Amino acid sequence: MESYTPKQIANALNVSTTTLRRYEEQDLIPVVPRTNSNHRFYKSIHFQAFTTIRALLKGYDIPIVYEVMRMIKSSRFGEALWLVNEQQFHIQVEKQRVEEILTMIQNAEFTQYKNIKLNECMSIGEAAKIAGVNTSAIRHWENEGLIHSERNNENGYRIYSIPELRKILLISSLRKTVYYIENMKTLLNELDTENYDKIERSFQLALENLNNQLVFQFKGITELMHYIHFYKN
Repeated sequence: MESYTPKQIANALNVSTTTLRRYEEQDLIPVVPRTNSNHRFYKSIHFQAFTTIRALLKGYDIPIVYEVMRMIKSSRFGEALWLVNEQQFHIQVEKQRVEEILTMIQNAEFTQYKNIKLNECMSIGEAAKIAGVNTSAIRHWENEGLIHSERNNENGYRIYSIPELRKILLISSLRKTVYYIENMKTLLNELDTENYDKIERSFQLALENLNNQLVFQFKGITELMHYIHFYKN
């Protein structure tokens, strides 16, 4: 049976041996055998495990990848595959969301979203529900000066106008592709002035990134199926 040293696998996957040990410590791979002199040596199943981790990390968030790998290690293959499937559903929803908001921008139509008639003023909870984000995210964006709220005269709670909701929708859609606060502020200014060229380009970039992520997800699934094959044979 073929065996590998940590350095051989590290070089093949372009990672450090420390990274391999970290994956082992996180309980993501099968038990690693040792030589008589207590040195690690890996078998083909370990090589495939590491290959799978590296492939999955390009398309999925770290906690998901780690959970999937632990499920495989405990032979919970069905659960692992359903979890991966759920993540692909999420990226489909995100794509539809970005496309919907891009269409709203192109049509300059913000009086409703997802067939919800928007009120002139909304609470932070209502705005968060419409945008599909946590209220803490909206508070963070407000602290960063990206959006502004008024206060309800009766209870002092934050309220948001439709123009501010437009900004919340834009930020929530582009937060994964427009990383710098100043870049986001520029786009929000373009939204205020109804100059949509840069905004549309940013949305197109967001869609392109989602397409690329989907490709990486399928590549990760391919390696995952190879890995499951090692366990079943």
